[in-house]
Amino acid sequence: MNPHLERHGISQRALDIADKVETFVREKIVPYEGDARCGAHGPSDDLGDEMKALARDAGVMTPHILEGGDHLTQRETAAVLIRSGLSPLGPLACHTCAPDEGNMFLLGKVASPELKERFLPRMIDGSMRTAFFMTEPADEGGAGSDPSMMLTTCKMDGNHWVINGRKTYITGAEGAGMGIIMAKSDDGACMFLVDLPDPAIRIDRVLDTIDSSMPGGHAVITIDNLRVPADQMLGASGEGFKYAQVRLAPARLSHCMRWLGACVRANEIAGDYANRRMAFGKPLVDHEGVGFMLAENLMDLKQAELMVYWCADVLDSGAQGGAESSMTKVAVSEALMRVADRCVQCMGGQGVTADTIVEQVFREIRAFRIYDGPTEVHKWILAKKIKRDWKALNAD
Repeated sequence: MNPHLERHGISQRALDIADKVETFVREKIVPYEGDARCGAHGPSDDLGDEMKALARDAGVMTPHILEGGDHLTQRETAAVLIRSGLSPLGPLACHTCAPDEGNMFLLGKVASPELKERFLPRMIDGSMRTAFFMTEPADEGGAGSDPSMMLTTCKMDGNHWVINGRKTYITGAEGAGMGIIMAKSDDGACMFLVDLPDPAIRIDRVLDTIDSSMPGGHAVITIDNLRVPADQMLGASGEGFKYAQVRLAPARLSHCMRWLGACVRANEIAGDYANRRMAFGKPLVDHEGVGFMLAENLMDLKQAELMVYWCADVLDSGAQGGAESSMTKVAVSEALMRVADRCVQCMGGQGVTADTIVEQVFREIRAFRIYDGPTEVHKWILAKKIKRDWKALNAD
């Protein structure tokens, strides 16, 4: 158990699960980090299946969802997902990765009993990957950080909805068994659950991106007259943005959890290197330029951890946590970027090689600063809140 990971205020059941996950990731999954099946578009599905089989044997498959379907609290989930993130492959192996983790959470909250029975068991046991289809190509004027710009349409035709549009950056679409598609009707945004693959959903290409931890990569998609039975809509027509909010804050936070774990591990590797590597007559760690960077890492890691648990407590109180998750996403992603950068710098030339995960963690964290909204969008949202609150206080 890493001494820098929080234990106070967490239930014993969550600590037991978290410790079990950490042992599994360090002992069984870390050795896979140099596997040739870890490609530019993410780990291959056969590698994922192999690691998931080990997770099932170890009793750590989808560890944040308990037997019977109960979900850990957000504070408990944080303790577990941080540990799963100690390797970039850990979330895939333990099935705590995006977008599956967020999709399971959403279905558990809002899907009909019939849709839960149809999709959730295969999601929870890790036998099916999923995708979330929202973002659209910028050069076509589609939705990105502003979901109100959505161009993908859905129209009723008998007892089916017909969906047409284009999507991009769709994580894990290649190889997924189910997708959640956002489109707009005359009433507003809608969400649909669809089986994959489907001939009406075409993967135009899988993008070459800076990150490489998510199976299936990030795809550009064309949806051409996709027919979806009416009972596969989540909720009612026009309620899609409401359901997106159910998923949004927890999904933002779970990104913070997983990548915090990755940076804890990267810092361990950098610290080990700095203690072993000799230069100018003494270990690197004894040179203030290096030792101080590692000290700053400890501070950033602890502050990031405390932000994660604070936001988790807000969500556990029943609040939607939009502003709090925005603050946490910005603070944590920026802090982890500093940590990852310092790890590379402390290790010098070794830090930019693939001999350790440090360079990959650096790449993944750079992408994380954009996932679920870039820093600037969250700051803008918070600034709008400041103005709104000021107006409310000065209404008279």
